[in-house]
Amino acid sequence: MSRLQEIARQPGAAAVAIVIGGAMWGLIWIPIRAIEQAGLPGAWAGFSLYFAAVTLMIPVLLWLKARPLAHLAVLVPCGLLTGCAFSLYSTSLVLTDVIRSVLLFYLSPIWSTALGLAFLGERLTPARIGAIALGIGGLVVMMGVGALGRGPNLGDILALISGMSWALGSFFLYRAGTVAVAEQVFAFVFGALVVTGATLLIGGSILGGSFTVTHMMGAAPWFLIAGLIVVPMLFLTIWPATVLTPARLGLLLMSDIVVGVISAALWSGEPFGWREGIGTMMIVGAGFVEVLGHKSQV
Repeated sequence: MSRLQEIARQPGAAAVAIVIGGAMWGLIWIPIRAIEQAGLPGAWAGFSLYFAAVTLMIPVLLWLKARPLAHLAVLVPCGLLTGCAFSLYSTSLVLTDVIRSVLLFYLSPIWSTALGLAFLGERLTPARIGAIALGIGGLVVMMGVGALGRGPNLGDILALISGMSWALGSFFLYRAGTVAVAEQVFAFVFGALVVTGATLLIGGSILGGSFTVTHMMGAAPWFLIAGLIVVPMLFLTIWPATVLTPARLGLLLMSDIVVGVISAALWSGEPFGWREGIGTMMIVGAGFVEVLGHKSQV
């Protein structure tokens, strides 16, 4: 085993990597919004990003002599489900507030708990009950009712579904530990490209819209930059998942929420009031309760 491989198997290195990867996830809204503002509306912003990421991954696969076709039975469901999560999440970022997208996506521990109870034989512990209660409570506070909030829009719904898809995709990723990380990353971005293409075909002008060659040329620097961010971001997300326990991984990945909420509050120009603040604390608290309630796994 080479020195690099030894480092890659060390929990400390994996922990640092997942914190950095999570922070990159928290900032991905910036290039996606820039692509949309350059003239590629709705889901076209994500489609251009994934096209760039798939193109960048092809030489990586060739250099590593990867064989994704040999693992299609594993990679197809993983790629479509995790890709669906990323696809819907990125589209939601241009259809609703960044903070709402981030927090609605991070209700995924509720769906992960449901899957664990249904398929992995896990028990409904007090920690899990508390986490679910906090998560749902944070959702209600953040979305508001009547005069207290505007209620959900299409972007909110896509963000919520993306969290469900991520939870289900993670269930399959958990079973794909023997597949090379590069192949999983490629499946992820290729699945996102396919799902976003299907979204554009089905959603039409509601989720897409028209643009010109001039718009595409203006957005090109941003979707190339976004592709260059997404590829290492996914390596820094998927590789640690093969080293760290799910509980510790989930705790460290909360750097995404922290960076996403803070950056959106500072730079997005969107409102951040008491509902967003309390909702953030409750949803982050749900993650901590879930993880710290299972200390033996951390």
